[in-house]
Amino acid sequence: MVPRLEPIEKLEKPEMQSAYRMMRREFGKVPTSVKVVTTRMPGSPEVNRTLQGFHEGIQLEPELKLMVGTLTSEINGCGFCADLTQSEVIRADLGMEKFDALAEYQTSPLFSDRERAALAYVEEVTRQKNVSDAAFEALREHFDDREIVEITRLNAFQNYTNLVTIPLEIESDGLCAIAKSETQVEHDERTSGQNVQE
Repeated sequence: MVPRLEPIEKLEKPEMQSAYRMMRREFGKVPTSVKVVTTRMPGSPEVNRTLQGFHEGIQLEPELKLMVGTLTSEINGCGFCADLTQSEVIRADLGMEKFDALAEYQTSPLFSDRERAALAYVEEVTRQKNVSDAAFEALREHFDDREIVEITRLNAFQNYTNLVTIPLEIESDGLCAIAKSETQVEHDERTSGQNVQE
């Protein structure tokens, strides 16, 4: 599917040229969301850096952090965001087993009670825009106040991102495939280096 707004490929502003270079290094290509949204909003690179700093400051375990983002995007039907988040899973070498089973998190033995509580909270908030006392109390059994706020903000941020990309019809960029390819190349290089040493 083609985005509703044409991606901007050629840039005049040096700050955006720099952002494109950084994105190519980080993701293997410039994501369509950057070409469609960021290029049309002055000051977007600074906002993106601030949000990235917020994301990096979250102390939840990396796997749970990415599960929150992936589940939220899957519920909302945001192919771009699910692809982006799962590419981060691959780059962090976390394994895809749980991420492939997110739809069954309530019953799958792959998930801990702690993870189930967080994911149930995230699902309810994403679907209802509020949460029941029972879901909140289940969350409180496994997380302290700071962690609850982190989960809530991660979910809110992911919903915000989904609400930008979905109406503009920004679809998956194939970032998972790029991450898998790069990871395979790195693996092959390590393996061939070990074989040479032997």
